[in-house]
Amino acid sequence: MPSLVRVLSTCAIAIVLCFTAPTPASVAAAGSGTLPRWEWPLAGAHVVTQPYRAPASEYGAGHRGIDLGTSIGAEVRAPSEGVVAFRGTVVDRPLLTIAHAGGLVSTYEPLGSSLEPGDPVAAGQYIGTVEVGGHTSSGSLHVGVRRDGVYINPMLLFGGVPRAVLLPCCT
Repeated sequence: MPSLVRVLSTCAIAIVLCFTAPTPASVAAAGSGTLPRWEWPLAGAHVVTQPYRAPASEYGAGHRGIDLGTSIGAEVRAPSEGVVAFRGTVVDRPLLTIAHAGGLVSTYEPLGSSLEPGDPVAAGQYIGTVEVGGHTSSGSLHVGVRRDGVYINPMLLFGGVPRAVLLPCCT
């Protein structure tokens, strides 16, 4: 029986590690340099309505970003300086993508914007307004971030990634 407890404990730890957001150290190891601290793209309270959920594999199910509670028409600001890489509609949602230093790329949807690819943006600069469309609930803003082409938890840049706490498995 003790070996069964050990096997179950090992499985439980493996499951927790698979579903835990990456740590700043693991993300930093995937690219060069340290992660910057970004400004929040929305004014007021920062309510995460859907957290980042890392997929089990590159094409697996997950939530590759965070959804922030807001309202339709809310102003969105650039969290960091960069250059607009894309503005347009993908499937049924308007979005804007900004390329930042350090291999970071951020995407905001649904977002209406008059900016054009190649336009520089400063941290805190108005980049558009929350619209309707996409997979987020109405009045939410989805923020996705990739580092060197790999999705990371945006909270690593905004602060506030909770540490994983392993609980004892058996009493």
